[in-house]
Amino acid sequence: MDPKITDSTLIALGGLIAVVALLFLLITRFRWHVFIALLAPILLFALVPGINREVFISAFEQGFGRTVQSIAVVMVVGTLLAEGMKHTGGIERITLSMIRWVGEKRISLALMLSGWVIGIPIFSDVGYVILNPLVHSAAIRSGLNMAVMSTGLIGALQLTHAMVPPTPGPLAAVAIVKADMGAVIIYGCLVSLIASFFGWLYALAVGPRLESPPVPEFVGQSFVESGREAELPTTFWAFAPILIPLALVAAQSSAAIALPKDHVVNAALHYLGWPVVALSIGVLIAFRSTKRDQSKARAGDWVENALRSSAMVIMVVGLGGALSQILRETPAVDAIAKGMESTGLPAIFLPFVLAVVANMITGSTTVGVITSASITAPMMPTLGLSPEATMLAAAAGSIITKYVNSSYFWVCTTLTRMPLRSALISFGGVMIVNGVVSMLVIYVLWRLQII
Repeated sequence: MDPKITDSTLIALGGLIAVVALLFLLITRFRWHVFIALLAPILLFALVPGINREVFISAFEQGFGRTVQSIAVVMVVGTLLAEGMKHTGGIERITLSMIRWVGEKRISLALMLSGWVIGIPIFSDVGYVILNPLVHSAAIRSGLNMAVMSTGLIGALQLTHAMVPPTPGPLAAVAIVKADMGAVIIYGCLVSLIASFFGWLYALAVGPRLESPPVPEFVGQSFVESGREAELPTTFWAFAPILIPLALVAAQSSAAIALPKDHVVNAALHYLGWPVVALSIGVLIAFRSTKRDQSKARAGDWVENALRSSAMVIMVVGLGGALSQILRETPAVDAIAKGMESTGLPAIFLPFVLAVVANMITGSTTVGVITSASITAPMMPTLGLSPEATMLAAAAGSIITKYVNSSYFWVCTTLTRMPLRSALISFGGVMIVNGVVSMLVIYVLWRLQII
């Protein structure tokens, strides 16, 4: 029998609680960067009496290395795809197309659907910054206030940002729990779409009662209003960088189940549906829409921005993988799993609750989903949870709730020019609705043994 980091359940549980508590304290009280705030408690854990440091070091290196190995290139390419979408006007074209399909009379629904699509490759705060001028203009034209117009959009952006790869949070959680990315994409899209719809209904019910008038300050800043619509990509080329990679990854997972391993279609999709290749195809499609004067930035600045943005997340995800591997080699896993069973609550709620707590304390969706996935991953076999169910439940919890310690909350509040009380009810409320509805759908899928 291989030696463990410690044979003491008390030491293991105490160490885990101390690591998580110190992590949250360093982030919230001392404002440490999340990488240092996570690394320091893990290293201090090794100094606890009774810890086998040789096994500890081996587990750390193994967990960190395997996790980074599985997501590093995918995360960089996914971030590069987001850079292309941001700079070519694809985000605005998607939104204009949704408005045209759904109709001006249901423009808040169109914005919500746009947010649901755009949140897949783009950070939610970046997506809203780009769309904010359109939201104000639409509110002024329709006579509706910003709470009605923006709430569903803001909730949907956050939902797919939290649930559907290739954004960092879900991509990291997929790697840590070793989930099938194609299955996560399929069910993550389904869950987030249902929850987004309920978020839009919440906006219609609550929004008219809140003080949130649009302001003309932002009117005229979009491509269309500044007379530059011709510079936008066509509808097909705007959607293609998102939908084609997702379809390839999902098709790879489906073909692996439905077709023999040596089938020619399975063999082709095994490569084309590899996330590195699928997302690279998306980057090429997005870059097709660049203008002549963007060629230098495309080859230099955009790539450097993607590498810079990805590096921090990759390192944090690696530490999450290290923590998960360390926990696997302690008795804490069995103790927590047995404790969960004794409560009588369905096991699926453990990653959900852990993510809720992490997000509410730190204000970060990415930290929430990574923390929950890291702690829950070693317990999945004991709890009877699949990797896909674990990851999606963690994602659902990671969006509850966004309030004053969340940068996304302040970005949206500032740009909508909404009073703080209205923003807390509108944006904080829609995140609770979206998270609860998501978890209910995930619970049903789990009980039906679909995930």
